[in-house]
Formats: sequence, C-alpha cells, structure tokens
Amino acid sequence: MADTRQIKLTDSAAKRVKTLIEKDQSGADMLRVTVSGGGCSGFQYAFKLDNQMNDGDLTFENNGVILVTDDASLDLLNGSEVDFVDDLMGSMFKVNNPNAESMCGCGTSFSIKF
Repeated sequence: MADTRQIKLTDSAAKRVKTLIEKDQSGADMLRVTVSGGGCSGFQYAFKLDNQMNDGDLTFENNGVILVTDDASLDLLNGSEVDFVDDLMGSMFKVNNPNAESMCGCGTSFSIKF
C-alpha cells in the first residue's frame, strides 16, 4: 500500500534551499525537516541541509529540491506546507501545519490537536 502522507515544499522554500545548497561547502543536497519533543509548546521543528538518507526516510520534491523527513516526524507534519518567508519579522522557513493546535511566537514550537 502506498504511503499517502505528504509535505509540500513551496516554490519560495525550494528557491531558498537551492540557494543555500549552492553556498554550502558540505556537499548537502537536500533539506531535512524533523520534529522533536521540546520547545515552549511541546514539539519543535528543526531544519538542516543534509546529504545523508537514513532507513525509513521519506522524500518530497519541488523544482528539483528534495525535502527529507523521518517516519515519526511525518506523522506530525502530514499535510503541512514548508514555506520560506522574508518579511519585517525576518527571513525564515515556516511550517503551515494543519495538525498544530497552537504555535509559539518563535514559529518553531507547536502543540498538536488530539
């Protein structure tokens, strides 16, 4: 049975990841997005450039840019959109997560709906 869980990488986020990968000297070729326990709301997002696939990783692509995440994180990210915003508050990756009940002001910490 095919896995129907999804994460969407917006065009803006794909463009920013592509720029970061071009500037990176480590050989990274994808964006890893993970969720871990912690932060002020219970869970927090982490973003990093990576070049390593792990067992159980799932990938999503937009404009030639690969987003990778692990199975447990995908459960909390399913249906999310990873965007890159550049506004008066600064530049950052932002996750629009339909599973999040509330978010911290920092934008990286969230609680989930039960």
